[in-house]
Amino acid sequence: ILGISVTFYEDRNFMGRSWDCMGDCSDMHSYMSRCHSCRVHSGCFMAYDGANYMGNSYFMRRGDYGDYMNMFGWNNCIRSCRWIPMYRGNYRMRIYGRDNFGGHMHEMMDDCDNCMDRYRMDGCMSCHVMDGHWLMYEQPHYRGRMWYFGPGEYRNFMNMGWGNMRFMSMRRIMDSYY
Repeated sequence: ILGISVTFYEDRNFMGRSWDCMGDCSDMHSYMSRCHSCRVHSGCFMAYDGANYMGNSYFMRRGDYGDYMNMFGWNNCIRSCRWIPMYRGNYRMRIYGRDNFGGHMHEMMDDCDNCMDRYRMDGCMSCHVMDGHWLMYEQPHYRGRMWYFGPGEYRNFMNMGWGNMRFMSMRRIMDSYY
């Protein structure tokens, strides 16, 4: 399969009806009633257990995910997915200790496994992604729930449906080149 693509399957281990996706899909329910496994042929995606890119999310790179529910500890199936565009270039993001770009600001150009250790910040509550695509995690060392951030301004995570979220570690998405 050429280009960016992923095949979703209704049942575990690539069984049942399937559907090929070539980009973003805000609600997979119109294509299949459930999705319990997938095969990423090329590119990278974020998969969500809620429609409209809501709920738990997981970063998926090229590979087979025959039983992702057990792999990721989910109790629900994939309901939406978002393609992560290919990017080659410098990475740059500003993180802030408070919402609306308040508090201490630090500019990053590489991964950060712990905001507290590196910047003496008790977490990031707003950010401005200038270049590249990033994954941000609620716990240090890239653990816990993750969210995808593409270029743009993110003033208030609460308005994005994440409550009083503080991100503690950040990683560049650098393997979307294939």
